[in-house]
Amino acid sequence: MSGASQNTASSASPIIKNQHPAGAQIKALRLQGKRIMMRPLVPSDHAAWSEVRLRNGEWLSVWEPQRSEFIADPATDYQAFERRCAARDRERLAGTSYTLGLFIENTFVGEVNLNNVLRGAMQTGTVGYWIDRAHAGNGYVAEGVAVLSHFAFEELKLHRIEVCIIPRNTNSKKVMDKLKFRLEGLAERFLEINGVWEDHLRYGFTIEEWQNRKAAITQQWLVTKT
Repeated sequence: MSGASQNTASSASPIIKNQHPAGAQIKALRLQGKRIMMRPLVPSDHAAWSEVRLRNGEWLSVWEPQRSEFIADPATDYQAFERRCAARDRERLAGTSYTLGLFIENTFVGEVNLNNVLRGAMQTGTVGYWIDRAHAGNGYVAEGVAVLSHFAFEELKLHRIEVCIIPRNTNSKKVMDKLKFRLEGLAERFLEINGVWEDHLRYGFTIEEWQNRKAAITQQWLVTKT
């Protein structure tokens, strides 16, 4: 439910010999927290994804870009969802975006995404997320963002990630409070949300901050290797 952002191609990718920065494991990506697991969605996830999206329609739509009436809704159209999965696969393999389903005990409950990955001098990406209202308030999204932060800094070697949130979205701001991401300021009329150009609070987290807090974040949210 954090501010959504459009996916853009990287400007100066360091990819060498057409290999993804994170290596071959990107094709079978699985990110594991203490309670959650995240992976790319596949067409067979449609029934579960559709049920959650439709049941949470009113709760989610106020925080998301307005969907064009001329584009098929993946929640009600299997082929549209299949195309969505294929597009997300292409973005992931290109290293420009990582859209991941959030699962609790193999049950789909939402998504945590790393969008707009830019290389070159920026080395950055934008995090977005949403969750089934029935599972909100349990720290699952915060755990997902912590796991995604590990992936962004340790595997993708990014320098910075950011999260953009409408000021009145108290639930999304609680995620930032739990993770102690740094508030950078207010971007006025930053993104179109539900048909309105909304102001957004911008939170930043750099690799230097990650390195300083890696041990504490790992202990609280991630699965530690023995």
